Amino acid sequence: MMYIKDMPPADRPRERIATAGAHALSDRELVSAVLGSGIRGKRIDLLADEVLSILDRVGCGLSYDDLRAVSGLGEAKSSVLCAAFELARRVHSPSPSRIRVPADVLPAIRHYADRKQEHFLSVSLNGAHEIIAVRVVSIGLVNRTIVHPREVFADPLTDRAAAVIVAHNHPSGQVQPSMEDRDVTRRLTAAGETLGLKLLDHVVFSALGYYSFLEHGEL
Repeated sequence: MMYIKDMPPADRPRERIATAGAHALSDRELVSAVLGSGIRGKRIDLLADEVLSILDRVGCGLSYDDLRAVSGLGEAKSSVLCAAFELARRVHSPSPSRIRVPADVLPAIRHYADRKQEHFLSVSLNGAHEIIAVRVVSIGLVNRTIVHPREVFADPLTDRAAAVIVAHNHPSGQVQPSMEDRDVTRRLTAAGETLGLKLLDHVVFSALGYYSFLEHGEL
């Protein structure tokens, strides 16, 4: 990817917000728009990828110190990012999202659709099926080694969740589950029953659509 100064003005993140709206930008482009520019020796797209990697790992617990750990990310850019994420958290948090049908979970997870690797997510739900938290469990191909029930259910148990939805993106754009996806779903369903924590659904999604195991009668 070229430097922002070398991009046609209409393709630059900040200009695209003005013309297409912030919702049209990928996560990387949104972070790039907040940062404004890269740093000496590091393009802004690479810097944005490092910030997203930290955000995927720590979620809403993102701190100033987490950002300062990014090589070359100074005080000013770290402070601006912290302020942006905190404002988004405050605005979003007061209204829990209630899951009535499988598609209701998509607004909470669809920003992962454009990631180049599969992100396996756990969504903790309370007794009213309102979202408590969305977390990244693993990054990489979905299989029995990476997606272990211990990792999937650890945080929902701490949340005192009543149910869990798991989801992962398919970078290919295709949403038809693989045999591995089905195997992982069976194992997580059995583990949830043992723990008394219901696996409500497994959603495979991309920018083009989604596949719900619940809607297809596989849960």
